[in-house]
Amino acid sequence: MQNRRKNPRLLGAMGRYFPRTHALAAGVASFALALALFVSPPEVEAKRTALPVTLSLPESSEQPLPAAPAETVAAPSESPSVMEGLRVVQETVRNGDTLSDLFQRAGISSAEMYQLLASGKEAKQLAKLVPGEELTFQIDGDGSLQTLELHRDRLSKVEFSRDSSDEYKYALHQRDPERYTAFRQAEIQSSLFVDGSKAGLSNNLIMEMADIFGSDIDFALDIRKGDKFSVIFDEEFLDGEKIGNGAIQAVTFTNQGKTFSAVRYIDSNGDINYYTPDGKSMRKAFIRTPVDIGRISSHFNPRRLHPIFKTRRPHNGTDYAAPRGTPVYSAGDGRVIKAGYSKANGNYVFIQHGERYITRYLHLHKRAVKRGQRVKQRQVIGTVGSTGYATGPHLHYEFLVDGHHRNPATIVRKLPKAKAVAAAEMDRFLAQTQPLIAQLERFEQPALAQTDEEKDSVN
Repeated sequence: MQNRRKNPRLLGAMGRYFPRTHALAAGVASFALALALFVSPPEVEAKRTALPVTLSLPESSEQPLPAAPAETVAAPSESPSVMEGLRVVQETVRNGDTLSDLFQRAGISSAEMYQLLASGKEAKQLAKLVPGEELTFQIDGDGSLQTLELHRDRLSKVEFSRDSSDEYKYALHQRDPERYTAFRQAEIQSSLFVDGSKAGLSNNLIMEMADIFGSDIDFALDIRKGDKFSVIFDEEFLDGEKIGNGAIQAVTFTNQGKTFSAVRYIDSNGDINYYTPDGKSMRKAFIRTPVDIGRISSHFNPRRLHPIFKTRRPHNGTDYAAPRGTPVYSAGDGRVIKAGYSKANGNYVFIQHGERYITRYLHLHKRAVKRGQRVKQRQVIGTVGSTGYATGPHLHYEFLVDGHHRNPATIVRKLPKAKAVAAAEMDRFLAQTQPLIAQLERFEQPALAQTDEEKDSVN
């Protein structure tokens, strides 16, 4: 047998003729040859196309890789603050959230929050957050708040940013939407809300229209099939997307054959009100009805048979049947003289209007005002309920003049209206409102013509 022990002399000779770098190259070549034997030719070709093989090795494993093309390095979605190394956290206000909850979820200390709240009176608004509002925190590597943005809506943003003196500075950023004039017209077939919605009006616009004519039309009693309305208002757009509606500019409503018209006017003091085209105020001292939705379930009747006690007892008010929770409005400006609960009246509110008038609201589900509180016309004072002696959800509404009960459905028509446009403002009023009236009439004409054509085609 041959001696298998390695010869030191032979190894030394190999070391002289095969330096270590040659041995490394030979090893790499052997590995490549072995790899080629186990890989099919098509795959080798594919790999060669995607990643060419090179035998040159970098001098150091810490050597930087080649830079990627410019278009792959750029990150358009990242804000400059992210590129500067700030951590961005977005939080949406949930029901029951406090500012402390939001700071805790963002990973910011209470000390930072208190420093922000103490930065000025503008920061106090952070204590009154509304569910759905969004906050954006920008935080540095030490966990310090650098910027807080409060997005109240898509048009306004409040910003608090830390300056070089480690103080927070306040800024309000607002965007103006694009406004376009819109026109809607409808004939009542079912109800104001149903047919108004079909015509493309939002619930807020329908309520606004009812508010404008609230002193002339009782929308719980007077509406009839065949009544009509036409209205122009602003639609608001942001970045090509509709975000809401502006105020009603001009409107007409035909109720039982009588047409009422109103136009919006901003006077020289900046006050906004609705007037007839000749400058008379649409606002009377009292609105016709303190609820927008409902029906009269019991009229004013001094000789009514009481539904519970079955005896002749005067019904000194008007009952409006409506779903529980329906808002109840103050009929006019005044002061709450009583607000409480009794076995007969349930939850009630009494309001004094000047020296001669008192309105009463009984059987409320909840009260929204307190005794001694000043209220404005159409301010919510409670909600419809069935507390006290009541057979179902409804509002019992009374109207007293000099201490005597009067029929709420008729007394309001006899009361004076609010002031008309002052003579000194009349030229300004006409210049501002006549174009709106003319625009409403132009919109109405094509619609009326189309209606006539449709009638002819039917006949």
